[in-house]
Formats: sequence, C-alpha cells, structure tokens
Amino acid sequence: MKSLLKTNQRLFLSAKGSWLPVIVFAAAIFFAGCKKGPTSPCNNGNFSTGKNKPIVVKKGGSIQAAVDAASPGSTILIEPGVYNGEITIKKSGIQLIGMNCTADEKVIIQNPGDEDCGIMVHKGGDGFVLKNVTVEGFSENGVYLEFIDNFLLSNITTIDCKEYGLYPVHCTNGLIEYCIATGSADTGIYVGQSENVAMQYNTAYGNVNGFEIENCSSVVAFKNHSYNNVSGILIVLLPGLIVKSSSNITVTDNKIENNNHVNFAEPGAGFEGFVPSGSGILLVGADKVTIEKNKISGNNFTGIATVSTVILGALGGLPPEAFADIEPNADDAKIVNNTLMNNGSAPPAGLPLPGVDFLWDGNGTNNCWKNNSYSSSYPSPLPQCN
Repeated sequence: MKSLLKTNQRLFLSAKGSWLPVIVFAAAIFFAGCKKGPTSPCNNGNFSTGKNKPIVVKKGGSIQAAVDAASPGSTILIEPGVYNGEITIKKSGIQLIGMNCTADEKVIIQNPGDEDCGIMVHKGGDGFVLKNVTVEGFSENGVYLEFIDNFLLSNITTIDCKEYGLYPVHCTNGLIEYCIATGSADTGIYVGQSENVAMQYNTAYGNVNGFEIENCSSVVAFKNHSYNNVSGILIVLLPGLIVKSSSNITVTDNKIENNNHVNFAEPGAGFEGFVPSGSGILLVGADKVTIEKNKISGNNFTGIATVSTVILGALGGLPPEAFADIEPNADDAKIVNNTLMNNGSAPPAGLPLPGVDFLWDGNGTNNCWKNNSYSSSYPSPLPQCN
C-alpha cells in the first residue's frame, strides 16, 4: 500500500494497451459461475504453446536463461524442482508454466538470500502468463507486474514474500485466479492503479491485507476466501499516487472470516500500518462500489465498513490536508444481499469507532444498504437502497 508515508521509488511511465481485454473472458467465467479449478498442464505434452516450439527448463536449469533465449510469444515449461533467484521479463507474450503432475511435484522459485522479487515483468511484457508456480521468501514481492496489458496469473502460491505476494500495478485487462498468498506484511493479493482486472477463486491468509484494490477502476473480486489477515479485503483510494480516483468496483460472493491477526506491518510503513485488526471488508474513499452476496463472519472489529480515507489516515495521525489531492469520501456505495454474523465483538482498544457488523462514518453521498442479514450497525438504521 503505497502512500505519502511510503514513497514508491519506481518511476512509472505511461503505456497504452493494444490487446483485446482479458476482462471479457473473466466476465464470461463470472457469469457462468464456473466452480472447477484449473487442470494441471502435465498432460502428455499436449500443451497450447502458440506459434513457437516450447522451451523446457529441466530441473536444476535456469529459468532466466530460458527467458533470455526465448522469442516474444514463447511458452516456457518448467519441470518440478527448486529454482533460486529473481526472474526478469521484458518481452511480450511470454508464458511461464510449471509442469506440476502431482501435488508433491512443484515448481518453487525461492530467494537465495537477498533478492527483492521472485518474478518481475516490466513494460513491454504484455500478454504475460504465469501458471503453476510457488514463490517463496523474497524481501519485497513474489510476482511484480508494471504497465502490463493482458495478463493471467493462475494457480500461483506466494509464501512469506515480505511486502506483497502478487503485485500488479498500472496494469490493464488482467485475470488473477486460483492463487494463494500468505505471510506478506502489506498485502497478499494486490491490484493497484489498474483497470479491468478480475480476481477470482483466490485465497489469502496470514497477511496484513488479504486482498487490496487500490486507486483502481473496473475491478471484480469474486468467490475469493480471506481469513486470518488483519483485514480481509481493502478497497481504498489513497493520496499521493499517480491515479487520483477509484470507482466501479464489484466485490461479490466472497467468504471473509476471522480476520483478527495482529497488525505486523513493517516499522515506518504506510497506510497498511493503520489498518485496524478485525476488519472484514473496508471500503475507504472509493466510489461506485458494489458489495453483494458475501458471507462475512467472526471479524472482531467490523464486517463491512464504509469510511472516508481521512478516517483511516487519522488513525495514523495524518491531518486532513494530507488528502488534498483526492476526494476522500466513499460515494454511491451499494451494499446488498450480504450475510454477516458475529462481527464486532471485540474492537481494537482505543479505536474511536464501535464494533458492529456494518459501520458507516456518515461521509459520502448516495450510499445505501438493502436485504442484508446482520445483527448490528452504526448508525442505525442505515440508508436503504430504492
């Protein structure tokens, strides 16, 4: 979670995507209600590999060497094994696919000691596909994408990547599915300053934020599971970033439970250090957000909170003028058909807000609630949708 308190040192350039939106495919899955997980690519060599002959990385070989030798549009198949070191990609259409034939055969990319990211995909890497790998122990991010159009991250596990597990930023037309993230001191599965991205059938646990949608537009989070994080899902508009707005977010049919982990953000961290433990879904400053058909239970502070970014900043001592470059209130939120149980039983000590199923700070316009199952709210009653 980058903010005024935590400067992003990377220089982001402008980019224009030219590929057909992957979000069309994601939406098709969404409306079809697909419930099956991805099949293993280990199918007697019958891979879909595009126009180029696939490159196979043998156990003990170098994935980076294979990437360096590959032409744009190549598929790189990786045999199960442990591979050390960062992988950097700047070519279009590269597919990295782990050949996992059984649950015991994994492709593991791990930090040999002091490297920042497991896989980095930079501008020029449009059409990137990553499937069936585990990324462990990197000091910043597991998988980092910047300015990528048309990407797929599928069946990836990130473990103890210190800041973020999956981290696409300034990206468009992407799909993140069937991934697992744990042990990140900022966010397990994050999408930032991006548009037209779907996140579905993923699991996040043991992070500060399980999922985060930051300064984005047109993002769908569908059928994810978030538990034992500090917060389950954070939808947020932050100051100090290139993108100054966030809207048209849909969070539907997710299971958000028992997100009561102690906040373990790094000393001197940004807004992630302010996130209160016990939060199910936090809607902070973003506009036109629909939260529907989620099951939210056992979060000690709140099930769903709708608040101004100024409120979150105030928990860290930031003055209102720190938010001068954004409109910080959440407007046009529609929160309907959710089931909330046993939230708000033990809010953090000293927090000037009550523990309830539904929490609203009263800021913003045209926010409404309807057909939810719950026991407590602040205020009560809440404004009803027409």
